[in-house]
Amino acid sequence: MNFKQAAVDNFDFVVAMRREMHANPEPSMGEFKTTEWVGAKLTEIGIPFRKLEPTGLIAEIKGGKPGKTVALRADMDALEIKTENTGLPFASTNGYMHACGHDAHTSMLIGAAKILNEAKDELQGTVRLIFQPAEEVAKGALLAIEQGALDGVDMIFGSHVFPQIPAGTMWVGDGATMAAVDLFKIKVKGRGGHGAMPETTADALVAAASIVMNLQTMVSRDLSPSDTAVCTVGKFNSGSRFNIIAGEAELEGTCRSFSREVHNQLEGIIERIAKNTAAALKCEAEVEFNVLTEVLINDVEATEYARAAAEKVADSPEMVTSMVPSTGGEDFAYFTVETKASFMGIGIGGNYPLHSDYFELDEEAMKSGTAWYAQVAYDFLSDNA
Repeated sequence: MNFKQAAVDNFDFVVAMRREMHANPEPSMGEFKTTEWVGAKLTEIGIPFRKLEPTGLIAEIKGGKPGKTVALRADMDALEIKTENTGLPFASTNGYMHACGHDAHTSMLIGAAKILNEAKDELQGTVRLIFQPAEEVAKGALLAIEQGALDGVDMIFGSHVFPQIPAGTMWVGDGATMAAVDLFKIKVKGRGGHGAMPETTADALVAAASIVMNLQTMVSRDLSPSDTAVCTVGKFNSGSRFNIIAGEAELEGTCRSFSREVHNQLEGIIERIAKNTAAALKCEAEVEFNVLTEVLINDVEATEYARAAAEKVADSPEMVTSMVPSTGGEDFAYFTVETKASFMGIGIGGNYPLHSDYFELDEEAMKSGTAWYAQVAYDFLSDNA
């Protein structure tokens, strides 16, 4: 089947869905109307599904012949952005915005589902469609996995749109392609007092500032120079008045890493630095460390399928390029921990980055994404019948 042509034939259908979804965004874990809307589209196409709790859906297309099961995933949630400034006639007005392209992901997957369902007699196995909630808060993939999204799945594929890259460009690559994301909070407790009498106090602000500086040695001295990692403190609260030495301070930050081995070390390193630095300055430190996503590691075999499918549907060979590892996080990473998986990027043009209130995309790029979803599923099932 010519999936590239099928995506062109269904382009108006996909665009209309994307615009309708863009105008009606919902937050993570609150995608109730979106779930109903996707379900209605699947019913219209004739694809059975079941709902996840509290939001999200899993659908299946049973092929005409027995075989393995391949999964395709798209996320559905939007970001809390008070005002969308794109000026689009279908811009959101409800305080949320699809500024990360999840409306495109979902619409492309529904479009691919329609194409695959029309060719289901040719399919040699099962295509599972995962419409996942709560990617922005890194909870949706685990929620879907806990509710059986990967049960019996032999391989899974996903994609993400990337702005400021020529529309229709397809990024494919194996290995670590998106970083593990961690959130840490450090509370420093000291003993406050008069700013003119520091000897009677334990200055939590100074201790916290020292922790900020010492955390930078984690990357330069605790980890190998060949390992990539980032440690950023983005929030620092302490003090109440110019002549009062602070008795407490609070820090919040994030770590990013591209190795599961490195990722497993970070919590212990941060705790050691924070507590020992605080103790050296007569204070105490408490550390809260939260893993948001794992490292997203593309499987070599799965990526071969992803690349071959991209080459079949891309407008020209030079439109398929190697994926540049990103320090951004994606909870698709949890699927890569459980089974063979590959996650690719689709260029969508535009002048503004992800999460911008001016975020836009060239809808023409959705032809490539729709065709790729269908092609990669078909190819995998055909080769593993």
